Amino acid sequence: MSQIKRQGVVAYNTNKTYPLWRNVKDYGAIGDGVADDTAAINSAINATGLRCGAECDSSTVYPALVYVPPGTYRISTPIVMFYYTQLVGDAINPPTIKGTADFDGIALLDSDVYYPGQKGRSWYANQNNFYRQVRNFVLDITLLPESIGACVHWQVAQATSLTNLVMNMRIGGRNNKQQGIFMDNGSGGWISDLVFNGGGIAFYLGNQQFTSRNLIFNNCITGIFMNWDWVWAFKTLKFNNCKIGIDMTQGGGYVQAVGSASVQDSVFRNVSVGILTTFSKNSTPVSGGTLVVDNCDFQGAQQAIAFPNGTTIVPGGGVVQSFAQGKVYSAYQSAKTYPNNLTCYVPTANVARIQQVVAPPPKPLGLLTASGTVFEKSKPQWETFSRDAFISVKDNGATGDGVTDDSNAIQTIFDNYVSSGAYAAGKIIYFDHGAYVVTKTINVPRNIRIQGEMWPLIMVRGANSAFGDMENPVPAWRVGQPGEVGNAELVELVFETLGSAPGAIMMEWNLAGETQGSAGMWEVHFRIGGTNGTQLQSDTCVKTPYVNTIPSNNCIGSFMLLHVTKTASLYMENNWGWVSDHELDLKDHQQINIWNGRGILIESRLPTWVYGSSFEHCMLYNYQIANAQNVYMSLIQSETAYMQANPSALMPFPPDARYSDPDFGWCFQRTCYKTWALRVYNSTYVLMYGAGLYSFFDNYDSGCIPQQLCQEHIVSVEISEGIYFYALNTLASINMVTVDRTALVPASQNLDGFTQAVAIFEYP
Repeated sequence: MSQIKRQGVVAYNTNKTYPLWRNVKDYGAIGDGVADDTAAINSAINATGLRCGAECDSSTVYPALVYVPPGTYRISTPIVMFYYTQLVGDAINPPTIKGTADFDGIALLDSDVYYPGQKGRSWYANQNNFYRQVRNFVLDITLLPESIGACVHWQVAQATSLTNLVMNMRIGGRNNKQQGIFMDNGSGGWISDLVFNGGGIAFYLGNQQFTSRNLIFNNCITGIFMNWDWVWAFKTLKFNNCKIGIDMTQGGGYVQAVGSASVQDSVFRNVSVGILTTFSKNSTPVSGGTLVVDNCDFQGAQQAIAFPNGTTIVPGGGVVQSFAQGKVYSAYQSAKTYPNNLTCYVPTANVARIQQVVAPPPKPLGLLTASGTVFEKSKPQWETFSRDAFISVKDNGATGDGVTDDSNAIQTIFDNYVSSGAYAAGKIIYFDHGAYVVTKTINVPRNIRIQGEMWPLIMVRGANSAFGDMENPVPAWRVGQPGEVGNAELVELVFETLGSAPGAIMMEWNLAGETQGSAGMWEVHFRIGGTNGTQLQSDTCVKTPYVNTIPSNNCIGSFMLLHVTKTASLYMENNWGWVSDHELDLKDHQQINIWNGRGILIESRLPTWVYGSSFEHCMLYNYQIANAQNVYMSLIQSETAYMQANPSALMPFPPDARYSDPDFGWCFQRTCYKTWALRVYNSTYVLMYGAGLYSFFDNYDSGCIPQQLCQEHIVSVEISEGIYFYALNTLASINMVTVDRTALVPASQNLDGFTQAVAIFEYP
């Protein structure tokens, strides 16, 4: 990490000498465990003074990749992580950031600074605090008094991650209030591969929706305390020697503060209570405190699930294959006979509110490991690869200046990678930070590794290119050819359009993995409009809620963000497909109209894993699974396009049968013609653990939320079977799930505080 030649340049920043890369030792940090390195590390983060901090809503043109070499860095006040910062420690020998005994501040690392004395006002709007990363650190607060201290204050939104961290806190004590992560608000993100040692509450969480995988809790009084959420997906948690594993009792039984959670493939060892809950037959709201437990080992717990008064709900000492508390819908086809003796079969559902062990779903073996857990794979860091393994695209003909057409250069680099046997030789294509313009399909070969520096931009230009015709869409970035099997790992890239590109499929994934997870992408994001360089900004694409809106050709994004084709097998982790709803760079930060056809289309019949994803603000749909099978998702998040239904979902992209598009032909209400958050069509064996599917506006008016009338339908299941949805949450849609055009899950019966929730929807 410290030896790679640094030549990344922020293409759409007019200051071409702006330092993207910063090594904290170049700014005076010592790392000897004695010196106070607070000022030096903060100086490295804020070098130039131009970064997006206090009184800055957002900015994409002042990013910083801040590297911390091995060592112990003592700090006395918080390290403040400005907007668009990656704070990266050495991956082989992670550095320690250690708070002094007189440390003063909210946490060692602070992602969103509170203004003193201003009633909770902070630097950033919590739901817009995007593009952050912290990885490879030991965070230590053991010198602080046991009654205070936190390792990370993490108030963030999409395209963020905490990975490969160890948090050391005081163990035991009568007044231990130390915390590993303090999370008080936010919109979404990703957390994985963390170890919490000690603490009163190792992980104090409060956020809209989040995915957390591979967390280890050692000697914590309480592992996880859920202060509030809408939906949270936990996967592969390990609790060792903790009093309480997960506490979701906030609010008590009368007004449950916790919305919903799924806990999967987790282990509880020497734990008094695995999960503490106050959900009961009398608790309110009716769907508050929704919980799904899937394949969890409570053999080391005295009580698996219990009430605070000590009453056991599920005893410890065994494995819980499946448990649910909340509303459960089991759909089926029932016969209905009409007066003319014509019998038809119509979708129907059995409904119950339960708190009990239930039958587990059938899981396709291809999605599972040999031990029966759902497969997972952490983001590659290439920590064992030498500096010489990285092939810089700038050293090989690409410019990344945001203007020059780099299509031929990139394709030549990929072709040479194949012809030289670079994959077998352990080589990695390295995209130095920049903006790489492409005007024709880039064929990404099988057997390749690609790493981006601080999320470089792949800019798909529509004008005078192959991507200008929505009637003849073509992929901009094609990974593998149809039917190919191999290996491809893509890490930390961002795909944008440069102007309108109505015929662009931003990425087409054809490749099937040679082994589980060998074809995958981690922290690869899609961002359409709203930033410098895109030409789709608030000065050209401002919202128009007060006039009858006809989409402007100048503000069309892409045909589709991601197409996973029928021959593919793909592992996805922490991927955000965002059609910008507001400006990130221009000073007005105004809401904008960008017309993007489709989000993610999965047609694969091979195993596909979608962890921690979000696709938002597309016109026809955000997620569609069509003609597919063997799909696992945990967790997905969606927002309906804010301007709809002015115009409707059918403009400007007419339904295209080649892609199994919805045609809304059965819609009668104006609010029916809106983005499908999730559409499952002609598919089987689709398992989803956690979903937050939201409709916040009707033509930019949020007045539809209190009455839950922003749209009529939001999830559609059509001619499919083997559908299992767990911890499904929606907002402001009259109907939560429709099956073959019949509304089966009314939102009004599943209130969960701000959102609506069901523990299980199944259509076997």
